[in-house]
Amino acid sequence: MQLTGSEILIECLKEQGVDTVFGYPGGAILNVYDELYKHSDEITHILTSHEQGAAHGADGYARATGKVGVCFATSGPGATNLVTGIATAYMDSIPIVAITCNVGVSLLGKDSFQEIDIAGVTMPITKHNYIVKDVNDLADTIRKAFIIAKKGRPGPVLIDIPKDVTANKAEYHKETPKPLKALNQVSEAELATALKLIEDCKKPYIFVGGGAILSDASKELVTFVRKVDAPVTDSLMGKGAFPGTDPLYTGMLGMHGTKTSNYGVSECDLLIVIGARFSDRVTGNAKKFASNAKILQFDIDPAEMDKNVLITAGVVGDIREVLGLLNERLSQQEHKEWIEKIMEYKGRFPLAYHPDVLTGPYVVEEIYRQTKGEALVVTEVGQHQMWAAQFYRYTKPRTFLTSGGLGTMGYGLGASLGAKKGRPDKIVVNIAGDGCFRMNMNEIATAVRHNIPIIQVVINNHVLGMVRQWQNLFYGQRYSATVLNDAVDFVKLAEAMGAVGIRAATQEEFREAFAKALTLGRPVVIDCQIDSDDKVWPMVAPGKAISEVFDEKDLEQGK
Repeated sequence: MQLTGSEILIECLKEQGVDTVFGYPGGAILNVYDELYKHSDEITHILTSHEQGAAHGADGYARATGKVGVCFATSGPGATNLVTGIATAYMDSIPIVAITCNVGVSLLGKDSFQEIDIAGVTMPITKHNYIVKDVNDLADTIRKAFIIAKKGRPGPVLIDIPKDVTANKAEYHKETPKPLKALNQVSEAELATALKLIEDCKKPYIFVGGGAILSDASKELVTFVRKVDAPVTDSLMGKGAFPGTDPLYTGMLGMHGTKTSNYGVSECDLLIVIGARFSDRVTGNAKKFASNAKILQFDIDPAEMDKNVLITAGVVGDIREVLGLLNERLSQQEHKEWIEKIMEYKGRFPLAYHPDVLTGPYVVEEIYRQTKGEALVVTEVGQHQMWAAQFYRYTKPRTFLTSGGLGTMGYGLGASLGAKKGRPDKIVVNIAGDGCFRMNMNEIATAVRHNIPIIQVVINNHVLGMVRQWQNLFYGQRYSATVLNDAVDFVKLAEAMGAVGIRAATQEEFREAFAKALTLGRPVVIDCQIDSDDKVWPMVAPGKAISEVFDEKDLEQGK
């Protein structure tokens, strides 16, 4: 069957089960959009307000569903506008396929109108990328791209297609995607070493990262925790892999982790690290991190072993498979005294906030109460992100979507649209600071255009809160370029774009506003006015060990 490149592209997307694409058209990709028009009953296209929103939309769709997210962009600035979103997905190992179109093959390398070497630009931030110069190679390339995006440690793949290739014809034969081949078997020697370390330890701690979510290992993880009989902490990316309501859960680890987790990891004799990469935000001073412990790491990517922190032993493999094998072989362990000590810490060092005024933590806890912990929470980056991680108790994987590695301001709104399209059954709430919301607030228009009923909560402190917190604590209160002192009205802005806008300045006003938002079935923006000097506690100062974590009371007492 002879088809054009554009027809082959759409047919291959249908082969892969793609039902939603996020994108923005332009001259070079016109042939693809013309073909997409003919298949609008099979593939939904979400026209975003900016290509960055399309990349984040594909990312949010992928995180929420576990499928591969897809985005389209045209050549030149259309393609380069995807770069931040692709980098965001790369840093967090999220499977997306970004499809760009370029100038014709004969015009490549000649500084043609809207030409850019997007494959060269994105080489450091993709698992792989392609320029398809022959239409006969197109179908196989698309199929390979989806395999690469999903296989092993997931990540983004980019396919760049010159415009004439989208018009040229080639023979197309439909193929059914084959199941992914299993990776190399887990080493028996590595498993034996891991078992011995677990059975010999007296004070184990389990640290869970995003790999446990990417491998769908939550069930195996819970079984493993029970068998090891150990407290559990997590990274930002690992939230929801282990239930945040479980008694053994002690909160997040690291710069804004709980005192319980930071002290516990500093005192344990075995740290079991499951699908986490020892980010500097977790370790603090890496030389002092878990200095009393042997470190046992499980990860699908051997490059993560000994990369940031030297480990005692590691098991390379898919997290679900590794945990399944260990669960079969591990005898029941008991660490009663150690658990009691950590639970005493947990009772002594709870997270706290000022109870009588509207604050970020109050907003997050109220969202938790009204959604009964069942919402899909998306965030931007900053103070509100930390509060969302600390005060919402995530009990299931793929319910907390955030830019962990790249820390992308402007991520959340586009990602929330993707998440809601992928999981229409879920209440989807994007929590943002006012600085982050300004980055890509134009995507509210996208939500309205496509009737995607997300709830956008803006924690509005009229400053760049996290940067200001550092300026307050470490830069002599010199607030350089962090005060957002202007007349922007987010309620009017929401209404101008066709959404519902509500302002809340008290706890009661927020309770009522959020309750109303849940009933409307429309995009809603809630502007929450909080104090400019509210801070995220606890905190570890840069360069310090996580055992030196401090909170507001410590600061007041001069500790």
